[in-house]
Amino acid sequence: SSPSGIARCFFSMAADRSIFRHLWVTLYETLVSFFLVTFFSVLAAVLLWFSKKLSEILEPYLVVLNSLPKSALAPLLIVWLGANERTIIVCGMSVAIFGSILNLYTGFGEADPEKLKLIETLGGGKKEKLMKIILPSSVPLLLSVMKVNIGLCLVGVIIGEFIGARKGLGYLIIYSSQTFKLTWVLMSIIILCIIAIILYGLLGLIEKRARR
Repeated sequence: SSPSGIARCFFSMAADRSIFRHLWVTLYETLVSFFLVTFFSVLAAVLLWFSKKLSEILEPYLVVLNSLPKSALAPLLIVWLGANERTIIVCGMSVAIFGSILNLYTGFGEADPEKLKLIETLGGGKKEKLMKIILPSSVPLLLSVMKVNIGLCLVGVIIGEFIGARKGLGYLIIYSSQTFKLTWVLMSIIILCIIAIILYGLLGLIEKRARR
């Protein structure tokens, strides 16, 4: 194809609004999986930090699951959960959540020991350590993890759409490649790049404001 061909393809699909339907589905699934990953990652990391025994049991499994190629999980998820929007969201989560939990848990363990000792001296327990020291000091780490996760969730959503979707940019790419409509493929890839840049940029702005 050519840049002019890609532009004509986009405007023709924009005229009948079909491209916006695919774009919205992918963006919605990505954002939902991203927010769920953020919530469950923080929750799991807090639970692991609270319970040393639980962390010793689960950490090896998290390491193995994090290193597993997530494209291998997608067909299983389709079989278990069905070819629907919920499955695509779970695919997006599976790419990011294990590494996110490990990074946050590791960051929790690197909190200032002097400040933690001060909390103990003043009679505080684990709850006070978590609310006064661990979580506030981990905000920069959380924002950095979120910037990585937004791209990973987008990758996971596209993997899921490749296998079990009937709408979305991932479906458009796989359908177009099978029917040799390479202009559609290139247009979808360019749109995905633009989405990734915008989402990463928004999180970068949020990170700057939070650091101030």
